[in-house]
Amino acid sequence: MSLFDKFQPLIDIRGELEGVGVMPFGAVTEKLLSPTEAIVNGQRVILAGTNNYLGLTFEPECIQAGQQALAEQGTGTTGSRMANGTFAAHVALEQELAAFFAKQQCIVFSTGYAATMGMAATLAGPGDVIVLDADSHASLYDGVRLSGAEVVRFKHNDAADLEKRLRRLGARTANTLIIVEGMYSMLGDQAPLADIAALKKHYGGLLLVDEAHSLGMLGEHGRGVAEAAGVEEDVDFTVGTFSKSLGAIGGYCVSNHAELAAIRFAIRSYIFTASPSPSVIASTRVALRLMQERPELRTRLWDNARRLYDGLQALGFKVSPQASPVVAVTIEDRDRAIACWSQLLHRGAYVNLVMPPASPSTDSLLRCSVSAAHSHEQIDRIIEAFAGLDTEHTAAAN
Repeated sequence: MSLFDKFQPLIDIRGELEGVGVMPFGAVTEKLLSPTEAIVNGQRVILAGTNNYLGLTFEPECIQAGQQALAEQGTGTTGSRMANGTFAAHVALEQELAAFFAKQQCIVFSTGYAATMGMAATLAGPGDVIVLDADSHASLYDGVRLSGAEVVRFKHNDAADLEKRLRRLGARTANTLIIVEGMYSMLGDQAPLADIAALKKHYGGLLLVDEAHSLGMLGEHGRGVAEAAGVEEDVDFTVGTFSKSLGAIGGYCVSNHAELAAIRFAIRSYIFTASPSPSVIASTRVALRLMQERPELRTRLWDNARRLYDGLQALGFKVSPQASPVVAVTIEDRDRAIACWSQLLHRGAYVNLVMPPASPSTDSLLRCSVSAAHSHEQIDRIIEAFAGLDTEHTAAAN
């Protein structure tokens, strides 16, 4: 027996992929040409798997702000927020995020993973209960495992199953944390937050919503699914990331609970990691402002999303259950999915290949994410790349 034995399935898959000359995981972006085009694995491609929803990664104002912060404040903070790593800009971003969400409290984290994992690990503990959607992100699962709380899963987006779980808990719901995502990252489907919020109000407990993939795209102000559903007041904690719509890296938690100001000093992923670099904070602050000043970005994003969704659906592909900026094509056979990913790359479209256990089922996914920066011509070229798969995937798979 060896510590490495448990990794043998991964070693086998990697060897198999190397044998056919396909390496979809960790594909190397050799040169970025724009927010929507790059050279990936030697191929010039349209980027259709970057989560750059508003296309702000090359926004001149964001770049200028980052460059200025880099020149004035250096490359990094070299310390945690609890030590020397709290700069005035960190505090300013927390205030601006709180104002944007119309909340009293905000914590900025170094990554979105640190935010979601940290809050899930800290809010509930031994003797408490966490009830979470079965398709929750890995960061949330990692957090609840660390919490020490009893963990109960309910069927994905199934409010009736959530109610059954809460009813069984009885009086223990007073010490229960419900965790869901606003929009789920693999298929782009939205949580029935109105129903979930109503159950939380009826049975008690607290509700945490991860809006990582819905920030900037839903709701009158772009605050996410909770705003679109009209239930923001019933959400106790909203967590998310800067690495999607804001085109940077980092995470946040906002809340109206005054206790969050003290809770931050118990969150290990906040206490024991270096704070975000000044340049990242600077570009994020500008992106947050531009997201609010340019609602037309959201309009273009959804126009592109529906164009791609309708186009792939018309080709007969099994697509996500509803139109969204995440458009996933389900491929049952793993080898076919790998071959299709490779063919798409050669046809000029980079998408994400998602295989179990990362996918929410035993099927594999060709996951696309649309940007406001995509032109209609680029969306149509992505559709054309998919249209050619039926005639080529069989030979590639064999």
